[in-house]
Amino acid sequence: MIDIVLAGDNAIVVGALAAGLPAEQRKKVILLGVIAALVLRIAFALVVTQLMQVVGLIFVGGLLLVWVAWRMWRDLRHAGESPGSDEIHGDEHSGLRPAKSFAGAAWAVAIADVSMSLDNVLAVAGAARDYPGILILGLIFAVALMGLAANVIAKYIERYRWIAYVGLAVIVFVAGKMIYEGWVDPAVGLGSLFG
Repeated sequence: MIDIVLAGDNAIVVGALAAGLPAEQRKKVILLGVIAALVLRIAFALVVTQLMQVVGLIFVGGLLLVWVAWRMWRDLRHAGESPGSDEIHGDEHSGLRPAKSFAGAAWAVAIADVSMSLDNVLAVAGAARDYPGILILGLIFAVALMGLAANVIAKYIERYRWIAYVGLAVIVFVAGKMIYEGWVDPAVGLGSLFG
């Protein structure tokens, strides 16, 4: 259940960040995101007990997601403001700039993957406890779900621009949750340093 919920928000984020690219580049960005997520999650899973002791790590991950959200909002806003030659017209298109760079989308997906992989691994590790095999299988399952759903979401965002704003809201929500938990958690929250 944790995998399904967490794969859902990751899929929305990756799909939203890859939308606006040509179909071939979008698939490559999603594939890179899936591979990066898998590698990061397994790496984080192997050192999860040490990660759970790093004060402020979840807080910093939340701040990274805020940066990703800001970049996405800026791209969406820019696409909506320029009704000239930069925008695609018609009912079947979102108006997202197709000129969005592959490198920019890949970089944003990588930053989101680092932040959200950390959050996901900590949640799954809490459920798996002393069973590392179940932990790794759960993370592989979550990444597979994320890859399938992200491709579908990116296609819909291309047609219906409002879905990109839903994705942006999910990113902001996850970032806020990570920042809050990264501050108030008695074990690893930054707030514990200030009393």
